Amino acid sequence: MTILATAADPLVARPRAERPAYATGMLLDAQDFSDEQTYHRGRLARALAFAAGGGTLAGLQVSHQPQTATQAEEVLVAPGLAVDRLGRLVELPRPACRGLVDWYADLLAQEGGDILGESAYDNLAVFLSPRLLNPPAPATPPVLPARAVIADVFLRFAQCAVGLTPSFASGPFDALNAVSISRIRDAYELLLVPRPGLSGRQLGLPVLSATDSVLASATSTADERRNALQDAVFGAYPPNGTGSGGNAPLQPAAEHPADFDTSAIFLARVLIPVDAANPPVRTAEAPLVDNYARRFLPALALLAHAATR
Repeated sequence: MTILATAADPLVARPRAERPAYATGMLLDAQDFSDEQTYHRGRLARALAFAAGGGTLAGLQVSHQPQTATQAEEVLVAPGLAVDRLGRLVELPRPACRGLVDWYADLLAQEGGDILGESAYDNLAVFLSPRLLNPPAPATPPVLPARAVIADVFLRFAQCAVGLTPSFASGPFDALNAVSISRIRDAYELLLVPRPGLSGRQLGLPVLSATDSVLASATSTADERRNALQDAVFGAYPPNGTGSGGNAPLQPAAEHPADFDTSAIFLARVLIPVDAANPPVRTAEAPLVDNYARRFLPALALLAHAATR
């Protein structure tokens, strides 16, 4: 299968809610049927984007798998389902992995491993989720390495061309054996991204909104939770009304690196222990995975504490 370009999906442009109108005797072409699909896909994605937002719906737990006699060291993502920031469903029907040894070696070979040195930190607790640092009993807090390269696991929507079928030649071609793609499969791309430039002000993690903070608080009253929920609904739609069909690019979220797909879903943070050399060299300590900084959907705080009465 071949992954199609990101811009090949018409939903990236957040198209207007316009569907084809048909009449007897009207001539139709492939674009009309494509527009019909785009309308229905766009409406569903629009609803999911506002009802849930980008995040994990089910599964997708990330873990570190050490090297064995039959398997290379890797970061493993369990099967699951997510919604990206455009409202598109992204599903892993089976486990997916990213090899750590070759990933680290590739970055080490690029510009002398500068990106690894820039992504290595020694004050690691500030870049991790509260649950990892203070897990529920009987689990105990993890022992953090003295220094580690920080890399984040992202999941993004991808389209794959599947199968070919005979068709008329398109473009400046004259052929009797032309073929076209017969199916486009909704797929995914798994990315492990080093994170240079993090600081106490820029953690590179999803940000908990003010509404989520109120809903998740054990001390919030029913009135406060109701008010926060209602205010969140009022503030969810862009005030200038350009949320659809405005050709405005999707702005990056707090977790997105520079020049990155802004619809990608943050899954987990991986700490790869290294020494103080430059470029850093991996130590014998096992990588540590933080699964708890992601957005969980539906919002657990909403289900647990929201009151609408």
